[in-house]
Formats: sequence, C-alpha cells, structure tokens
Amino acid sequence: MPFIADRLARIKPSPTIAVSTKARELKAAGRDVIGLGAGEPDFDTPENIKQVAIAAIDEGQTKYTAVDGTPELKQAISAKFKRDSGLDYAPDQITVGTGGKQVLYNAMMATLNPGDEVIIPAPYWVSYPDMVLLAEGEPVIVPCGQNSGFKLSAEDLEKAITPKTKWLILNSPSNPTGAAYSREDMKALTEVLKRHPHVWVMTDDMYEKLVYDGFEFCTPAEVEPELLDRTLTINGVSKAYSMTGWRIGFAGGPKELIKAMAKVQSQSTSNPSSVSQAAAVEALNGTQDFISANNELFKTRRDLVVERLNNCPGLHCPKPEGAFYVYPSCAGTIGKTTPDGKVIENDEDFVTYLLETAGVAVVQGAAFGLSPHFRISYATSTEALEEACARIQKACEALS
Repeated sequence: MPFIADRLARIKPSPTIAVSTKARELKAAGRDVIGLGAGEPDFDTPENIKQVAIAAIDEGQTKYTAVDGTPELKQAISAKFKRDSGLDYAPDQITVGTGGKQVLYNAMMATLNPGDEVIIPAPYWVSYPDMVLLAEGEPVIVPCGQNSGFKLSAEDLEKAITPKTKWLILNSPSNPTGAAYSREDMKALTEVLKRHPHVWVMTDDMYEKLVYDGFEFCTPAEVEPELLDRTLTINGVSKAYSMTGWRIGFAGGPKELIKAMAKVQSQSTSNPSSVSQAAAVEALNGTQDFISANNELFKTRRDLVVERLNNCPGLHCPKPEGAFYVYPSCAGTIGKTTPDGKVIENDEDFVTYLLETAGVAVVQGAAFGLSPHFRISYATSTEALEEACARIQKACEALS
C-alpha cells in the first residue's frame, strides 16, 4: 500500500504479543487455552505501591511532569543504582520513559545513523532487532547456542565488532532464556570492549532482581568502571515489582546521551504517567521484602517446569539462572508426525501443534532468533503450569 511508510516493511509485529492475542481470542471463542506466552508476573502490584498511587491521585498529582521524569523519581533511581550496583548517576544522567521499551527505542532513535551496526546476541528479546531497523541501523545477530549457555563469548564478540559497530546490547538475566552473565562472564566481555572505544554498551537489566540459587547479578559498568561513560544502564519496575501495566522504565547514562533521548521523547509521548511515577518512587524507596518471597515461588515453578519438560520425549530443557522463562529445545520433535498426519518441520510447527491440539500457548524460538526452541513463561499459577506440562507431555508422546 503506497500510503504506508517504506520503513514499516523492515519490521514485523511483536510475535510474543501475537501469541498472547491468539490465546485470548481462542479463550473468548470458548477454547480451553493455557497461555504461557506473556512476560509478566501473575502477582498483583504490592499494596504499599498501590496506596501511594491512590494518594497521588487524591493529592492532584495528575498534571504534566518534566518530560523524562520527576525530580523525586530521578532521585530514587539514582539511589537505586548506587545501592544495588555502586553506580554514580546524577539526576541529569537519568531518564524515565513509558516502560523500558520506550527507553530502548529512544536510545536507538537518538544515536543510530543509516548503516550503523548493533551487535545483538541471539536468542534475543523480540524487539531489539526491529527497533534497530526502524532507526535505520543494521542488527548484527550473533548466535549463542545451548552449548554456550545461551551467552555471548568474548571471542564471538571480538569477531562481530567492525568499524561500523555502534552498540552492543546485553540482556542479563535474559528474555527468552533466563540465562545470566556471571561476573567472570561479564569481565571477559568488558575486556574486549575496552579494546574498542567506539563501541557503546546498552544493557537491559530488567530482570536484575529475579535470580535464583544464590546467583549474583552484575552489570557491565559495575564490573568495569572504565565503561561507565559509554554505557546506557536500563532497568524498570515492571518485572520485579509486578508493575507491567504502570509502564515505567528508566536508564542511567552519559549526560549528552540522556539529553538526546529526552529530545526524542519530547516529540513523541512527552512525560510518562504522573501517577505511575509516584508509584515507582515508592517501589524503589519502599520495602523490598516481597521480592525474595516472589522469587521463592518463581524458583519452585522453574524447577517444576524444567523437571516436567525434561520428561517429555523430544524436549530438552536447561535450568536458567534468572528471569521467569525457560527455553527448551524441541529438536527431538523435528521430523515427527502429528496424529493428524502433519510433519513437524520447525519450532513454529511445534508450537502451532501445542496450541491447536493441547491448548497450550508458547512462543517459537524463531521469534527470538534461535531455533529449534520455544519459550515458556512460568509467571503463572503452579496449577496452570502443572496442567500445561501434562498437556505438553501428552502431545509429545502422541508424535510418531
């Protein structure tokens, strides 16, 4: 259609949102579907955070704010970065957006010129490559398979860097795999980056608080302070604080970059919701006790799903360090035939089979740049996970 901009032909709609939408449509039509596609906690937002938001409404905090965040929220974010990672970001080095997604998008739009390259380890969160393409950059995808723990090696990073490289995007713990970089892993990458001063680091730490089995989270600028001046450290309240719908993400970075990102935001959405910002202040400054309690439940669910999936013929599921996803291989199902005579040729066929015959909605690995796998979000009730795993096992056993 000539009316639509050419740039839209470079990207596709979000596959994870598409899966959740399809599951909702089937449920509305009366089908019994268990949706394991959505990346959001099933816990409610903590009561103290909700009460602060209600008070903010009652007190009339319903007007425009500064474009990229209130002084109170920037102060709370500054304290959070210092407390959790030892990072010193002044308020004018902090930006607040309508979710982490907008912060990432603003950074791409503010920095990429046509042909600039962005290194993205795969599996990746579905939106990274498309955001790069929208900003007229070139995604450089580096496959990081199960044998490497789904993590980028120093050697592969070195090979991927060219004179055109502008950014490396790191996401730890990862969506979709739950894999997380240890301090040793991260140090190996930062040593490479020190040798290439033209390469900047965009680190998506959204799942920072969701780690298990004593794993210690770290972020690049914390591991190598020399990189602070070319790192954008992105985080938010969506996952750890069960605030996905409140839409608050934030980042710390060099002052000129933050200023450029605010310029983009000033001509798009302007400020994030004033009420959500007030709630986010309470999230960051208030009690953090519920996080460890939630993590205990997430860990129990993770262990359940990993064990059950590893009992399914044709599947292999590694145990991740963090987030609330598993990323099983379905290589053992490729080439098999479904009861109605269809051959499973790829992971997309496999997830379609699960949805249509078992009523379980998951996301194909192709959406995240690494096949043949699929992603399950275990951020749902234990009962739903048990039933979903039973259905997946039955569906795998029915293949011939």
